[in-house]
Amino acid sequence: MILVGNQRGGAKDLALHLLKQENEHIEVHEVRGFASNNLMAALNEAHAISRATRCKQFLFSLSLNPPKNENVSTETFEQTIDRVEEKLGLADQPRAIVFHEKNGRRHCHAVWSRIKVDEMKAVQLSFPKKKLMELSRELYLQHGWTMPEGLRQAHARDPLNFTLAEWQQAKRIGKDPKQIRAVFQECWLLNKTQNTFASALKEHGYVLARGDRRGFVAVDHRGEVFAVSKWVSIKTKEVRERLTDETALPSVSDARIQIAKEMKTRLETISQEQKNVLEARRVELEEKRQILVYQHRFERKKLHNAQQSYWQQKQQEWRNNFNTGFRGLFDRFTGKRHKIEERNEQDAWNVEMRQQRERDAIIFQQLETRRALQSRIERLEALKSYRLKELEHDQSQYQAMREQRLEQLETQRREQNRDRPQPRQRGHVWTR
Repeated sequence: MILVGNQRGGAKDLALHLLKQENEHIEVHEVRGFASNNLMAALNEAHAISRATRCKQFLFSLSLNPPKNENVSTETFEQTIDRVEEKLGLADQPRAIVFHEKNGRRHCHAVWSRIKVDEMKAVQLSFPKKKLMELSRELYLQHGWTMPEGLRQAHARDPLNFTLAEWQQAKRIGKDPKQIRAVFQECWLLNKTQNTFASALKEHGYVLARGDRRGFVAVDHRGEVFAVSKWVSIKTKEVRERLTDETALPSVSDARIQIAKEMKTRLETISQEQKNVLEARRVELEEKRQILVYQHRFERKKLHNAQQSYWQQKQQEWRNNFNTGFRGLFDRFTGKRHKIEERNEQDAWNVEMRQQRERDAIIFQQLETRRALQSRIERLEALKSYRLKELEHDQSQYQAMREQRLEQLETQRREQNRDRPQPRQRGHVWTR
């Protein structure tokens, strides 16, 4: 698992962060070595003790993040935290352990007080990042998890942590020339007039226009120009016999401007429709997520109550194992009471371990269900990102194409005005 730790102050801010309700499930698993069992009070206690020293970063905060789809037991987390203590010299220091669950992932936070109360000094932490990385590698090898490339080779880590899927966009697939030719020939054979031929091409995404040098042409939605005679496979003379009114058609530049404007408007409409559809789907999945969270909390509360009831019954049973009165006094002298205490302690330990395994089992079962839903949410987000980015990319292309054509027309107009002969000046021109 990935281990990330740092020295810090700000006890109140850290406690608020660990108890933040944006997590679906929060479990304060352990508060050890503090006067209070309340997390906020415990960290504030560490802050109060640190005021008697010069230490500003009196806490060491550690996050433990296992692989995304691995079910890691509470015992494994505890063993890892104990190993971190030994490596960093924080053994026997007051600590707190908190578990978080969100988006189908379970991770853990551990916080230690660095202040040694008997010496009123802070524990010196040497090279904590290096030690945590070494321990993290050991854990991946020990449990047979797939080690991230950045952990295997530190220089291969991506500092921005972006995935390739967030940056990739689908490439457009070019049209097959055979299909283009078939469209032109079909439209030509079935339509005997200029207007019907233009309408037929329009249905296939082409605008009939007058070319600069190639007579009649068709412009597709990308602004590509196709000569009618070439793609119908006939002579230019035959085209001119059927398409007679050249002045009624737009120029190639005007056609491109028109197409760019229409396509941009259409893409904006499609983009809004996609946003509405995807947002409705997102709301539906969010409702399912909230229902699932409430259901899982209810199941855990039910298990907790059952375990508490069983624990109270066992406590009464352990108390009943002791004799009272003169028999109890006799048991103390003979050592029988000590044996009963040992048997009770062993039984209590077994019950505690069994209940922890029960809690882990229900957590792992719920994580599987939550991960399945999270997978659907992530696929929806990926689809939304892909579609909207693709539409935005196309809109910007058509906007650029329209602006480029307008700029070209403006340049041509200026050149024509410049080449036009200037009117002669009237009257006498005085010169020196």
